Amino acid sequence: MALNNELEILKQAILNELEGYNFYLLAAQQTKDADAREAFSHFAKEEEKHLNWLKEMYQSMSEDTEVITPPSLTDPPSPHIFSWSNAGTERGSLAVSVFGIAINMEKAAVDFYKMAAGTTKLDAAKKLYLTLVKWEEEHLASFEKHYDELKEAWWQNQGFSPS
Repeated sequence: MALNNELEILKQAILNELEGYNFYLLAAQQTKDADAREAFSHFAKEEEKHLNWLKEMYQSMSEDTEVITPPSLTDPPSPHIFSWSNAGTERGSLAVSVFGIAINMEKAAVDFYKMAAGTTKLDAAKKLYLTLVKWEEEHLASFEKHYDELKEAWWQNQGFSPS
């Protein structure tokens, strides 16, 4: 694969992570629930880490220096940072919307990084992409696990559930 193709993948990945970072940051700023704000801030910080790793790799590749794998690549931490069952139950509309959008974003990120890992010829890039797949899958599982609970609570609060 030509270097230009590698750089194009990285540029798109950087944009994807920037969008995720801004989305979670905005969600954190908009929610009135302190636990939800903490969770969204946590996810924004993780997206920011991804963004920095990708920028570092892009810079090393574009300067034609040795491509390095960022040193802090580890398995994703489990985000047990608050009780998801209580997230947004009072103001469920924002939580349900954010979680629904987040699920779609994380699915797209997993698919993108799997494609990138299968396409790249660089071992360091492949390692980074596969690590990002793990992290995004962890985010996805976390959001999916509680989305249905939030949706049910929202339906009940709206009077859509049978009495």
